[in-house]
Amino acid sequence: MKLSIPKPIGIIISLLLIAGLIFVRTQQSRDFNTSTSNFSFFWLAGRMVLNGENPYDEAQYLGGHDTYNIKWRPNRIFPYPLPLALLCVPLGFFSIKTAYIVWQIITFLLVAVTIYILMNRWQEKKYYYLYFPIFLFLVFWGPLYLTSHAGTISVLPVILLLAAILLFEKDQSLWAGVVLAFTMLKPPQGLTILLLAGVWFLARRDWKAILGVALGGLAILVIGLIQDPQWIQKFLGAGDAVMARTQGVHSNVWAFAYLACDGASPCSTLLGGTLSLIMLGAASLLLWRNQAKWSAWEAMNVIIPFGFISTIYLWVYDQLPYIIPIVWIIGTLVQKRRGVWLAFGFLALLDMVSLFAVLRLVDTEKDLWSLGTTILVFLFLFIAQRMKQKPAIDKAPASA
Repeated sequence: MKLSIPKPIGIIISLLLIAGLIFVRTQQSRDFNTSTSNFSFFWLAGRMVLNGENPYDEAQYLGGHDTYNIKWRPNRIFPYPLPLALLCVPLGFFSIKTAYIVWQIITFLLVAVTIYILMNRWQEKKYYYLYFPIFLFLVFWGPLYLTSHAGTISVLPVILLLAAILLFEKDQSLWAGVVLAFTMLKPPQGLTILLLAGVWFLARRDWKAILGVALGGLAILVIGLIQDPQWIQKFLGAGDAVMARTQGVHSNVWAFAYLACDGASPCSTLLGGTLSLIMLGAASLLLWRNQAKWSAWEAMNVIIPFGFISTIYLWVYDQLPYIIPIVWIIGTLVQKRRGVWLAFGFLALLDMVSLFAVLRLVDTEKDLWSLGTTILVFLFLFIAQRMKQKPAIDKAPASA
């Protein structure tokens, strides 16, 4: 006799297990020194805006480090687009330690919600039992592990991309474009995402989506100008400083070009630019050829990893949007193979490769090995896309 758990009970059990896992994971970071992490950037920006200060004012920003005993100060101003500081305001209501725990919990919950919403696209009962195993594997996946530990905002583009997919499914292209524009709150990531999405929009003649991106970009610009009329120039200056000290350390074509040329210019710039154009061109060709048959989700499966590997500056935790193609791969493998073992094997391999990359990052301060995660995602996207549907096994009728 086959044991069957009613859907509501299954969901409750999964939620309790997820809550327990989040509790255990956050307890592991209780002694983490938040004043030496990326989280201090976002918390300080939120606290400064809350106090009526400007995170793009060098004296005020560095003075904030002294006031709140933040020891790590690699940047002279908030190193992200100024409008992002407004989203950090809720963090400023708490002490930095409390805000860090709260943000960890929010990050895990948003990841869990993302998995649930995406798996719901199949609308088959058997997928309900995959929620917790997928979440369990991803908690120990390098990008999510480092995102939660360092307290970065990498979950923000995940939610923006998920919202855009859902809006496209509801034929709300204008609002989907507006939402996608806000990926520019992390420009190295947003730039390639919007470039490739633009190719897909043009192929589909989706003028509303293009208009939405323009309106969203204008909103970001105006919000920043209200905060500080010189925010664009200040941000570009801060970005140049960050790039100057982090060349050749990321898992993208620009870093490998830099290393291949031994840092020499213009060799590294020309080689990096050429490789980036090849990657973007390949992705654009795929999007253009398949615009009629690919859903928004399938298009994002291509845009996200190609965008990551082609851009000039992103760390391992910025691979968190890979959750979107990863869940698609898992659902497709289970659907086509009518079993979970290949999907779980993919997740286990993903964990091992990504955690090895994180260990190498800690040892060498270079993120080159995270390329392995991108390669795995590309490989299994291809396998899942090309795999033929396994025929159902018809049961023989019971004898009388």
